[in-house]
Amino acid sequence: MASGVTLVDFWATWCGPCKMQGAILDKLALPPELEGKVRVGKVDIDKAPALAVRFGEQTIPTLIVFKDGQAVDTTVGVTRADVLLEKLAQAAAR
Repeated sequence: MASGVTLVDFWATWCGPCKMQGAILDKLALPPELEGKVRVGKVDIDKAPALAVRFGEQTIPTLIVFKDGQAVDTTVGVTRADVLLEKLAQAAAR
C-alpha cells in the first residue's frame, strides 16, 4: 500500500448495501485540504477473494482507511459521506 491515506471499499456486485455505498463514494467530494492527499479504491471480493481473506473481510460493505500502508480505521455497513470525510481527515492528520 502506498504512502498517504487510502480508503478501500470491499464490495460485491450482488450486494444491495454495497451499491448504496458505491453511490456515496462516487459522489464523495473531498474538501480542499484533502484533495490530492487521499486515494479511494474498490475491491470486488468476488474477483479478489484473496484480498478479502487477507484483511479478514466477512461482511460487506466494509471500508478500511489506511495511513502509510497500515489500517487505521474500519467501518462495516453503509457509511454516510460526512462520517467518511471525518475518518479521512483524522487519518491525514496523524
